[in-house]
Amino acid sequence: MRNLLLRFIVASVAILAVAKLLPGIEVNSLYALIMTVVILGILNAFLRPIMVIITLPITVVTLGLFIFIINGIILYLVSLLIDGFEISSLFVAIMASILITIVSSIINWLAKE
Repeated sequence: MRNLLLRFIVASVAILAVAKLLPGIEVNSLYALIMTVVILGILNAFLRPIMVIITLPITVVTLGLFIFIINGIILYLVSLLIDGFEISSLFVAIMASILITIVSSIINWLAKE
């Protein structure tokens, strides 16, 4: 339970940091942030593996870089589902997913220290 809460907090901080850094992303309320993290977690758990399997040939050809596109699509889908969390384009969603991964990794690394 503690690990799940820690992941939730790290994801929330990462999304907020990226929203402040990257133009084209807006988080309008705490409720929108919480719902974004919850829905993103659910879609990453259920939809992402299906998308990875379906796009496996493309992912292999691009040496795994297509995973960033999949992450961006899922993040953009979350922005369509949640009022108060807006992403202006798919390109911004792809860039945001890369930055969220980097920020989350840095936070997790610092938390272990």
